[in-house]
Amino acid sequence: MTVVDEIGHIPRAACPACNAAPAAIWAASGPRPGPDARIMLSLPLAHCAACISTVEAALQAVPGVRTARVNLTQKRASIEAAADVTPAQLIAVLAVQGHEAHELDPGLLSTTETDRQGHELLMRLGVAFFAMMNIMLLSVAVWSGASDATRDLFHWISATIALPTVIFAGQPFFRSAWASLRAGRLGMDVPISLALILASTISVFETWMSGHHAYFDAAVMLAFFLLLGRYLDHRTRAIARSAAEELAALEVPRATVLLADGHEEERAITAITVGDTVLVRPGGRMPVDGVVINGASEVDRSLLTGESLPVQAGIGTVVSAGEVNLTGPLTLRVTAAGKDSSLHRMADLVAVAEGAKTRYTSLADRAASLYSPLVHLLSFSAFGYWMWATAGDLRYAINISAAVLIITCPCALGLAVPAVITSASGRLFRKGLLIKHGTALERLAEVDRVIFDKTGTLTLGVPEVTDLAAHPVQAVAVATALAAGSSHPLARALSEGARLAGVQPAPVTDICEEPGQGISGQWQGMSVRLGRADWCGATALPVTATYLRLGDTQTHAFAFTDRPRPGGLAAVQALQAAGLQVELLSGDTAAPVRDLAQRLGITQWQAGVMPAEKAARVAALTAAGHKVLMVGDGLNDTAALAAAHVSISPATALDAARVASDIVLLGQDMAPVADAVRIGRQSARRMVENFLISGAYNIVAVPLALIGLATPLAAALAMSLSSITVSLNAMRLK
Repeated sequence: MTVVDEIGHIPRAACPACNAAPAAIWAASGPRPGPDARIMLSLPLAHCAACISTVEAALQAVPGVRTARVNLTQKRASIEAAADVTPAQLIAVLAVQGHEAHELDPGLLSTTETDRQGHELLMRLGVAFFAMMNIMLLSVAVWSGASDATRDLFHWISATIALPTVIFAGQPFFRSAWASLRAGRLGMDVPISLALILASTISVFETWMSGHHAYFDAAVMLAFFLLLGRYLDHRTRAIARSAAEELAALEVPRATVLLADGHEEERAITAITVGDTVLVRPGGRMPVDGVVINGASEVDRSLLTGESLPVQAGIGTVVSAGEVNLTGPLTLRVTAAGKDSSLHRMADLVAVAEGAKTRYTSLADRAASLYSPLVHLLSFSAFGYWMWATAGDLRYAINISAAVLIITCPCALGLAVPAVITSASGRLFRKGLLIKHGTALERLAEVDRVIFDKTGTLTLGVPEVTDLAAHPVQAVAVATALAAGSSHPLARALSEGARLAGVQPAPVTDICEEPGQGISGQWQGMSVRLGRADWCGATALPVTATYLRLGDTQTHAFAFTDRPRPGGLAAVQALQAAGLQVELLSGDTAAPVRDLAQRLGITQWQAGVMPAEKAARVAALTAAGHKVLMVGDGLNDTAALAAAHVSISPATALDAARVASDIVLLGQDMAPVADAVRIGRQSARRMVENFLISGAYNIVAVPLALIGLATPLAAALAMSLSSITVSLNAMRLK
């Protein structure tokens, strides 16, 4: 399935050289595939805002690429492309730009790579810490007054420890910087690498010249704090691990296929096709989407829908990949597997939402794109000024230049928005809301009106009998016996209500259903009927009802109401408490709409509303300056969902409604609708706060570095703390 999101287009690179390289690779890349595809690439070295803009610009320049997004938190690129684009071509394009890339199968996502990166950073961090402590001990002797040969000896011992440590611990920065330079650009790890090299080089020079001061301790401490900041950032991202990874973790890699001769065969999911027969034993997770063709069991759907109670599954039941078979073996006929399964499509939607661009992301990208030339200009200017001001003190000028290179790295700016989007998307998913478009978070924060549909949205669309206790037990028993012989929704609801009330069916015989009218039979020598009012000779009520006729004269009317969806009252109350006006628009008759509105505390409601009228109401509110959240499920809601500022549909909604909506409500509980608005507002605040934190850091730190009040070590500390601060601020959404 190809997931298309029109949000996030970026302009093609203006530089002819940038456009020429992808085109040249394209021309020499060989045959082109047939079907459209969504391509996922892993970017293990991506770590800053400059990486985002460079990768996206390079990918967008490839002919046939519709959209390209980089999710910095996940270190992945998501590409929507035409039929003639292959992952190998895109990987080659990124290699020219100095970025390592690998094709990624979203169906096989795991935390293995993330853990490996974390272990590598932690190992280098440990080495840097051990070396730093030993060099600090050696420095104590120099600080205590050691001079001449003794001082030089301690400096050379420090060099023996520091130089291999800087080379080893600085590998993450050196690799990234070298890749950037090979591609002819200045990434954010270039100034960091220069600072490490400059600090080490100056120290060796001072030691060789028997100088009083060497900075091996500062070089190693610089590497330590830079690694510490990167590792802590890695850990906060791991804590904010996306819902897409959690969904992908539910996918089963292999399944038991039943062959035509009755034998079983274990196959990889990629080798299973539509129409295959799959066996799922008790305790196993559904590996595919399918229909039960043999067996009976209970199925746990809580991880996908949020429903806490298991549901019955038998022949004809539709099941989805990721659900758990609890009590009995089930044989399924496969309807979708692998990348086509509903679980995989959900993971794709979440990943797209987390990688989508908001206006905050675009602002961060534009700001970060200005940093690289500005950083080097400031550093060079500082070097020139202090060489002049200190009458040629090279060591002092280089130290200030290195501090400026480090302190101006916009890592905090690059983390500000992706960390918030990932945290918010994961939190909403755990509450049962699947975000289809990343900009939905931004738009939710602006909502001031909420419009609900009734049937299928605030109610389940399932009738529920309301007045069994008002009728004689014998009449209910007869109605129950008749209803048991019909598949009509009202008849099934009546049977279910009587069963829950403990009513036993009466001994009715000769039961016969008359299509379009009802069902009849014989009880105690008299004719009995259950069905339409006119067929039963009863007066129709202004509510949904079915009618029972006993003999020639006695009639009873059983009234029904649409079963309310759990959490409806809580959602409405929470939205109203948040200052939002709530309306109810329904195509149903006035009586049930009025009843539901009164029960939920909704004062503004309309009944008998046609689809065009719903869309017109949304348009009128929009024209008046309101931001409307539309919550609906039916075909008659599709136009209104599309016209609203942001829209939500239950998972039970028609396909057209789900496609038109921005967010899908996975469970039956409506309470998460209010959570969506609240978390959307919190996300917008966190993004603004992160921008303010990043801006305040630069306003304070950059002048300090320029005037010589920040050493390279202090600059490394400040940069790391700013990145950690914005990441932790985003994590407050958790």
